[in-house]
Amino acid sequence: MKTFSLLLASIGLSMTCFAQKPTIKWGEEFKLHKGSSDLEVISVDKSGAYLQESHQALKSYFVVGATMRESASLIKVDKNLTEVFRNDFNKELKGKEFEQFFPFGDKLFLISSDYSRRDKTKAVYASGVNKSTGELTGEFKEVAIFQKEEKRDDIDFKITYNADSTKIILVSSIKGKERNEYAVQEFDKNFKKIGKPIVLTNEFEAKKYQLQDLLYLGNNKILLVGRVYEYEEGKKKKAKFLDFTNYNIRLYDEKGKQQAEINTTVNGKWLNSTKVVQEKNKDLVLAAFYSNTKKGKTIDGLLVQRININDGTVLSTSDKAINNSLLTADNDDDDKDDDDKDEDKEERKERERLNKLKDEGEGFSRYMQFRNIFYTPDNGLVILAEQYKEYVTVSQNTSSAGAGAIMGGGSTTTTYHYNSGDLMMCKIDAGGNIGWLEILPKDQREVISMTSASSGMGMGFGGLGLGLSYSYTGYFDEGNMPFYSGFGAMQIDGNIQVIFNDSPKNAGVTQAGQKTKKIIRYAKSDCYLLNIDAVSGKLGRKQFFSNADVPTAMPRLGSIINNEMYLIGKTDRVFGKTKLAVAKITVK
Repeated sequence: MKTFSLLLASIGLSMTCFAQKPTIKWGEEFKLHKGSSDLEVISVDKSGAYLQESHQALKSYFVVGATMRESASLIKVDKNLTEVFRNDFNKELKGKEFEQFFPFGDKLFLISSDYSRRDKTKAVYASGVNKSTGELTGEFKEVAIFQKEEKRDDIDFKITYNADSTKIILVSSIKGKERNEYAVQEFDKNFKKIGKPIVLTNEFEAKKYQLQDLLYLGNNKILLVGRVYEYEEGKKKKAKFLDFTNYNIRLYDEKGKQQAEINTTVNGKWLNSTKVVQEKNKDLVLAAFYSNTKKGKTIDGLLVQRININDGTVLSTSDKAINNSLLTADNDDDDKDDDDKDEDKEERKERERLNKLKDEGEGFSRYMQFRNIFYTPDNGLVILAEQYKEYVTVSQNTSSAGAGAIMGGGSTTTTYHYNSGDLMMCKIDAGGNIGWLEILPKDQREVISMTSASSGMGMGFGGLGLGLSYSYTGYFDEGNMPFYSGFGAMQIDGNIQVIFNDSPKNAGVTQAGQKTKKIIRYAKSDCYLLNIDAVSGKLGRKQFFSNADVPTAMPRLGSIINNEMYLIGKTDRVFGKTKLAVAKITVK
């Protein structure tokens, strides 16, 4: 699902003087239907907002059981946050798999798929949705079909936009092949194919290459940004793991032929986080954080390049060294944080186990991740990035069904850990020089656990196993997590506005080097507005509202139009129903 930026109130240059006053209105609490798991804003227009409510639906029924499929309801609320309609499309889908709602211009499409085991094919369908009634405007029409070579192959596809969001493109790949292959198909506003798909290949082994980004440029050329990995020896005997080595950035022409490869080891610097955007009908801009050594575990600087869109040549390069003392220290290994009363015994125990696993296995690089790049009236750029890492732990708990029993059972708990750290802001002028660089310290942690039951034959003796893997989001990876950490941002009247959840104890934190309180329990947090002056880089911070008074806000997952922003608030309760509502922020 495409994630949209947030609209925030326009803020003045000081912490107390705001040029425009933002107001927020919360609607009545929503009631999730039975079996529903999530609610998110997917699109906004002048008449209101469109929400997706995710749930399971019956796919097929047998005498001895049934199969379920992922599905979703489309909900519309008007500008007063009153529900207009709700449609689950279960009848229309008729066993097809729901994939996503896809907004494009003034249209909204429902995307579904169907897999044929007999033919080993997967078909993708699209149908328009009437935004006034919530009904389909016609039958589903096939927009793509993919053929597996082997049963174990996996098909990845993503329906998205070109670089300036004026065209619809579908990017696909089949996992399981020895080499990477990607197909790019262009569509018009009615999901009618334009030309034939462009097929891209490279020489890397499939396991050693991960597609991070694909840009379908205004001149119909394609830029691929990939992460290249190599096997390294682990600390345990016979243990090997894939370790990131470098970025590979290539430009392809409109026929899929490689035209240029952009050097990612400029001046001996090794890039460890990269973002490429196309300026409006102009050249490409590459922004990257780098280390001075190939295996560097810290960030040593920021590199910015302007690249010719036609032949991939580098037009200008500038870089700025970053002093790592400006970044907030990672407290993962600090067992003496007496000020942190939010961490209970189980959380501390889990962290200690995690630290032990990290000592025994692969090291964790501290990457900065690019979040937003904004264009300024003086032909410059403002870049927002975030210190971020995520990882997954899996624990398996087996239990006995009783003495002498032959039936055993247990459960598997998968825990997703999201750490969203310091916010970095930087201005690049028209000449490619770095004007100002500011850092706002923050330490947001979010942990989401999912448990599934399992059973098996044999004696059960009990026990616990714990595994750890580092997760890096690839191009085809989707999902809304994390929910409450991170931030959203939008540009208004020469300023960049940011909204994020933080501890009330951090209300006065505005400069690099200031100590921050770690935030874990977001129901007790405050939601803050941060103003960034695009010219000077001056910051202004102000509390907007307390999450203790309303359902906990999800700033990262909001959606905007003009001077209004819609977001979801959700608070899960141990006892009782989930507290859920939609809010609208308006700038007056």
